[in-house]
Amino acid sequence: MSDTPKDLAGLRQRIDQLDSDIMRLISERAECARSVAETKTKDDPQAVFYRPEREAQVLRRIMALNDGPLDSEEMARLFREIMSACLALEQPVKVAYLGPEGTFTQQAALKHFGESAISLPMAAIDEVFREVEAGAVNYGVVPVENSTEGVINHTLDSFMDSSMRICGEVVLRIHHHLLVSDNTRRDKVSRIYSHPQSFAQCRKWLDAHYPQAERVPVSSNAEAARLVKTEWHSAAIAGDMAAKLYGLTRVAEKIEDRPDNSTRFLIIGNQDVPMSGDDKTSIVVAMRNEPGALHDLLEPFHRHQIDLTRLETRPSRSGVWNYVFFIDFKGHREESRVAAVLEEVQMRAAELKVLGSFPIGVL
Repeated sequence: MSDTPKDLAGLRQRIDQLDSDIMRLISERAECARSVAETKTKDDPQAVFYRPEREAQVLRRIMALNDGPLDSEEMARLFREIMSACLALEQPVKVAYLGPEGTFTQQAALKHFGESAISLPMAAIDEVFREVEAGAVNYGVVPVENSTEGVINHTLDSFMDSSMRICGEVVLRIHHHLLVSDNTRRDKVSRIYSHPQSFAQCRKWLDAHYPQAERVPVSSNAEAARLVKTEWHSAAIAGDMAAKLYGLTRVAEKIEDRPDNSTRFLIIGNQDVPMSGDDKTSIVVAMRNEPGALHDLLEPFHRHQIDLTRLETRPSRSGVWNYVFFIDFKGHREESRVAAVLEEVQMRAAELKVLGSFPIGVL
């Protein structure tokens, strides 16, 4: 027992030394990143500093090298923040997201770009597209599908009218909490605010615990959290970021009906992304209304052994064709077999639009 203080003192001294080493190495990395920026600017004044494929490669390498005790995803998140801070020295990334502040989409944006990114809330998905297309921001983040409730049709429809490319993806585990304010009388809750998708994802829990409460749909979970601050008889369903932003208290945690509830978000931008080594491609295809159209569309993927990861059908907005297909598959458009498939699909389809090839989400 007498050696314990001496042992602790030695361990703390070692931690202090390691902290100093870590700080020195991070500073070295930041200086190196600044040199990269100067070299890029010298060669091209309009150089792009954020490279999605390079970031994905770095994070994959970190996860492969990690031997613990921190798990690989936690280690990758630490490096994400280091990379985000270093990039901010070169040129902070401006990111538009579906707002208001405190939404899961903002959480996804910060998960993908790091806390040093400048995140700007937009009122609607099409506004995110417009901001990116106008060059007011570098990238946009929009939700595309939920594991429980399926695709977000507004996002798919926006791609049909836009020239934006998909530059990346991020999957976020969605945990819903029942939140109240300091003024709420918890035994008198008669109204619950939330986004319609959240109500759908928590339906069974609400039926069991608040069957009589009025369920009021609003534009976002963050808006639900804001409304609760002004009422004594209401609660909100929202996530951690909204709870922290509006100073709300959790009455019940993780009330989603499915424990694996997650939402996939897309990163949109103005430029194509080179191969990273583990990529995905998204396309939208309009087919003629004739027997065997779907078979003709999918047959080349089967023959070239390309793995489809998503297939969605949407009614055509132009009225010229009856339906269009949104397809995600593994591989990059610059790969020879993917290029061969796209060429065949182009010949068979009424219209083909490549939405982008991008790194498969690392985190």
